[in-house]
Parts: sequence; structure tokens; C-alpha cells
Amino acid sequence: MKILVTGATGFVGQHVIPALLNRNHEVIALARNIEKAKEFNWFPQVDFVSYDIYSNKSVTLDELGNPDALLHLAWSDLTNYKSINHIEINLPSDFKFLKSLVEQGLKQLLITGTCFEYGMQNGCLNETMASNPSNSYALAKDTLRKFMENLQHSFSFNFQWVRLFYMYGKGQNPGSLLSQLDKAISNGEPVFNMSKGEQLRDYLPIEKVAENLIKIIETPSIKGIINCCSGNPISVRRLVEEHIAKSKSKIELNLGYYPYPDYEPLAFWGDNTKLSLIKN
Repeated sequence: MKILVTGATGFVGQHVIPALLNRNHEVIALARNIEKAKEFNWFPQVDFVSYDIYSNKSVTLDELGNPDALLHLAWSDLTNYKSINHIEINLPSDFKFLKSLVEQGLKQLLITGTCFEYGMQNGCLNETMASNPSNSYALAKDTLRKFMENLQHSFSFNFQWVRLFYMYGKGQNPGSLLSQLDKAISNGEPVFNMSKGEQLRDYLPIEKVAENLIKIIETPSIKGIINCCSGNPISVRRLVEEHIAKSKSKIELNLGYYPYPDYEPLAFWGDNTKLSLIKN
């Protein structure tokens, strides 16, 4: 299959592309910065397209290499979930880009959403639950999903909306919890400041997330909203302690230094029943 991957140089994209190549897919990688793309080992094996979705410049499927399917990962301003840019810039730009591809005849689209679309609901989250986003990022993503569902009334295309839960691994945001922990360990700091760590979350290594995304796009019969998650809650404190043990570090935890984030509930994780239906 010839697959167009947007956000190719992002945290998820940089892992999805080599995994796609290992599955013998033909990859068209789209990102704004070709120089950054050249830093990755996969660059010589893909057709690269330098394009900025947020420039709102029109682009044709022919210019994008006439893909069979789209794996849409691109989204900016992910360091600030409360930024109004998610609603004012990202949402309209993304929809304009996606709508154009559908109008030109693209028949298969996998778009990544976020677990934050569920809002401040506690417990196990499944795809049948109503969304109730409580920050700009989640609201923009959830609205984009609804726009795309509405677009299906006018155009025939296969649509998969994959809600990503928590991810960790090489290339993650430097401001993320484990990235900060790794930096503290590397700097030889004796103490790591964090919250009490009682939050229950659903974590997956980024390699598993990439594997799941590929399984989903290879299985177009599984449609609609799909949770990309482990289905197994773990406390943030335990995650950190296991990471410290794996790193063979003696760093101590200063629990309760930071308050809990106000944009997520204390305990939530995903139901991965729908994902588990994909056997390949």
C-alpha cells in the first residue's frame, strides 16, 4: 500500500515510518522541514514532500504522490493544550487539507485524536462514551472528528479515528515526565521533583503505538473511533519508579512538589477491546 504520512518528523511519525517500511509499504513522508527529515535513517527510503498544512496553500493528490491511504499525524502547538491556536489555526487548516484530499478522491483516512476528548471522565474509557473535551487541544481534535464524520454524508471514504493515550520513548517531548526524569538522571541530580504520582494512566511505548497504527490502517474494516491504549492502568509513581530501576539510578523522588494537572482526571485508562479485534 502507498501511504502518505503527515507529521513525518514528529514523535509518532518518526517511529511509524520505519515500521511501515518494515511491512513493505511504500511511504510518502510529509513534513515542513526537509533538513530535519534528512536526519532520520528512513529518509532515503521514502518519497519526501515538503509542505506546511498550516500555510493553507492548496495541494493536489498528484503533488502528494497519489497515495492509497493517509495516516494523518500532523498537529502543532502540542506543548500547550490550552492554546487557542488549536481552535483558531489547527482545526480549520487541518479540515481544509483533509477535505481537499477527500474531494479529490482519497478513499482511506486514518487520523489521530487524543484521549483528552473524553474530558474529565474517570475510570475505563471506551469508544461508545460521549466525548466531553475540557481543553482547546481536545476540543479542536473532537470537532475535527465530527467534521470528518459529517463529510461522509457527501463523500464516500473509509474513516478511522485513533485516540492516542500516553506514549513514551525516543524522540518524545523534552518537557514530558520521563524526558525530564532522564535529564535529571543524566545530570546526576540527587532528587526529582514530581506530583504525588497517584494518577492512574494508560501508557504504551512509542514502538507499540506505531505497530498499532499500522495494524489499524491495514484493517479498514475496523472503522470509526479506536482507542490506541494498553487497557492496563498504572500509577505515574510506579511508572517513574520502574524507569528509575531500569536506569539503575539512585535518584530520590520528591513527591507532591507539583500539583496535579487541571486538564485531566485523576484516574483514567482506555478500553482496548476494539483494538484487540485486529489480529494481524
